Amino acid sequence: MTEAVLLVGGKGTRLQPLTLNTPKPMVPAAGVPFIAHQLARARAAGVDHVVLATSYLAEVFEPYFGDGSAHGLRLTYVTEKEPLGTGGAIRSAASALTGGPAAPVLVFNGDILTALDIEGLLRRHERSRAEVTLHLTRVTDPRAFGLVPTGPDGRVLAFTEKPRHPEEIVTDQINAGCYVFRRDVIDTIPTGRPVSVERETFPGLLAAGALLHGVVDASYWLDLGRPASFVQASADLVRGVVRSPAVPGEPGEFLLLPGAHVEAGAGLGGGTVVGTGAYVAAGADVEGSVVLDGARVEAGARVRASMVGQGARVGPRTVLDEVVIGDHAVIGADNELRDGARIWCGMTIPDAAIRFSAV
Repeated sequence: MTEAVLLVGGKGTRLQPLTLNTPKPMVPAAGVPFIAHQLARARAAGVDHVVLATSYLAEVFEPYFGDGSAHGLRLTYVTEKEPLGTGGAIRSAASALTGGPAAPVLVFNGDILTALDIEGLLRRHERSRAEVTLHLTRVTDPRAFGLVPTGPDGRVLAFTEKPRHPEEIVTDQINAGCYVFRRDVIDTIPTGRPVSVERETFPGLLAAGALLHGVVDASYWLDLGRPASFVQASADLVRGVVRSPAVPGEPGEFLLLPGAHVEAGAGLGGGTVVGTGAYVAAGADVEGSVVLDGARVEAGARVRASMVGQGARVGPRTVLDEVVIGDHAVIGADNELRDGARIWCGMTIPDAAIRFSAV
């Protein structure tokens, strides 16, 4: 397999304020933009040409990745002027593909972290002679996902996108957001209008008698749609729970980027990243968190499972627990923020203004 389409056009609304200034796939995870990990894993699986299907803040991608040669790839950028859904984005990106009608094309979403064996998925696709092969995974609660029941031979039997009623939950297998298409199947997707592969393309192919093959895989899989998941993904990459060739360092309890300054007596662990030019004072404790470039965590602060935006400041003795702090926000001393709180970019919280406990 030599070609892939990476879908990176979404606005990342559920990740705000992280995505106000940065497209979701470019938000740093384990020291590099998240899609750097996806590109590195695709390259390791033998892919040499990736088409990036961009839309929101499309101008950010090419200055960072260029033609892809520094990453061992050839990159092509295709930009939608108006969002066309997953199917429309795939169809639009197909204009930059070079393979023949029967060539396999890897298609994957820019917000999924997985340890999937990509080469193994391709082999299963070739053996099954399917029009489309889908990566499936099992989850405890499938209600927020697309359900994909399969027969004993792996043939896909149906699609139920985000079931609303208990009787619709016929399997715990969900669409994991990675596919191998025959190129000529992509060419049948309508142009010029929004198309959902989950709600239109795949059900339509089934109705027409096409063979869709599902590969259920139990390896690491995480949807990065929400801040808590994104922070967890970064920590798991740093610690080596899921391996990526793009992590700039060996697995460990923390990752310091060049120019980061951590004073003696500061505590770092749980897969924490401290970005370029960021500062963590003595007596601060940062666990399983991301401190982006130029941010400051002052003395006595405690930060757990949180994201601190570029140039933001966390004041002395302030507690952050599962919180997102937007770029250049200032959190004064002696605050306590917990349980998914989000502070928008550039905002200021005065000293001792917010607490979740009496002490």
